[in-house]
Amino acid sequence: MDFSALIRTVPDWPEPGVQFRDITPLLRDGAAFRALVEAFATRYADTRIDAVVGIDARGFIIGAALAYHLGCGFIPVRKKGKLPFDTLAAAYTLEYGEATVEIHVDAAAPGEHILIVDDLIATGGTLLATASLMKQLGAHIVEAAAVIDLPGLGGSHRLADAGVPTYTLLSY
Repeated sequence: MDFSALIRTVPDWPEPGVQFRDITPLLRDGAAFRALVEAFATRYADTRIDAVVGIDARGFIIGAALAYHLGCGFIPVRKKGKLPFDTLAAAYTLEYGEATVEIHVDAAAPGEHILIVDDLIATGGTLLATASLMKQLGAHIVEAAAVIDLPGLGGSHRLADAGVPTYTLLSY
């Protein structure tokens, strides 16, 4: 399936100069969304995955569906202040600002094999922060997967330099 046909580019959002790659049309198309989850599920079908880690917010959508398909657990990584229990936090820089993500302190056990999922890799900040949190918990990161890579922003290179393997379906 040609997923790129269902990716919308929104110029100058959330600020001037940013070309936002919007996956919501892809998610809205039932056949495309199913094919997207199947594409990831096929890749990880023979891989030990104890839990899929989905990053707030679009990573939740893909990650939860993928975890269900793989028959494993799902771990949400949320924006700061959204989790009700004791948390670990990691700050990071976006292409257009700064933010912090949090995870529950008991979200993963040492040695668990986890797959991190988000909609795209831009500067890599969100995925690097999430990887840092998972490493603090002692989890083994199988891969960081995303629908889209924006290699011009350097995120996939930063992830590789940090020892986090990545996989994406599309590159812009």
